[in-house]
Amino acid sequence: MTIKLGVPSKGRLMEKTFEWFAERGITLRRTGSEREYAGAVDGAEGVELVLLSAGEIPRELAAGRIHMGVTGSDLVRDKLADWETQVAELAPMGFGHADLIIAVPTCWADVDTLEDLDAAAHAFRAAHGFRLRIATKYHRLVREFLTREGVADYQLVDSQGATEGTVKNLTAEAIADITSSGETLRANHLKILSDGLIHQSQATLFAARAADWQGQEAALAALATQLGVAPPKL
Repeated sequence: MTIKLGVPSKGRLMEKTFEWFAERGITLRRTGSEREYAGAVDGAEGVELVLLSAGEIPRELAAGRIHMGVTGSDLVRDKLADWETQVAELAPMGFGHADLIIAVPTCWADVDTLEDLDAAAHAFRAAHGFRLRIATKYHRLVREFLTREGVADYQLVDSQGATEGTVKNLTAEAIADITSSGETLRANHLKILSDGLIHQSQATLFAARAADWQGQEAALAALATQLGVAPPKL
């Protein structure tokens, strides 16, 4: 039996994850060709590396097919209902920072807050006969946030890429998306609402509650000690 560790399979997230584990004495590395999703672990007994896309890792954690995984905290919260009952958050890793925000056209001079957005949504529906459209791929997080903040008369439209362009393309009136620097928003003449921060995301190490941990208690405790994190209460 081994502890299966899911890690992003490419790009900066993979590189920074490898660095984070290396700083704690564990070497993660790809094996085979660039097209092969195979890897190896040195410096930790009983750990198997599983290379996945960051978007797949929350699903694999929830299903218990991997024991631990590294992915964005935004993805776990959006893809998993009642996420804390399905995974345990072990450690924020200090990279992959991005903010999930609500943004509207800069020409909306009178819309700066969520209260303003709510008023604009009411006016939009009265004028156009349908609800104001907010483009996003983060449906659960955005809906929960807007419900909590009392914003109504909107509809979410799905956008799996180039979300900032949906307003210009007239397929949405506002967006909810991840941003790091805000440059793409500004380039598309969008502004972040002053109270429109939904979630501050970063790469995070999670443990799966549904995974088979039987017989793995000692290995988990040793790995947690090596990583400098508290063993999860599973």
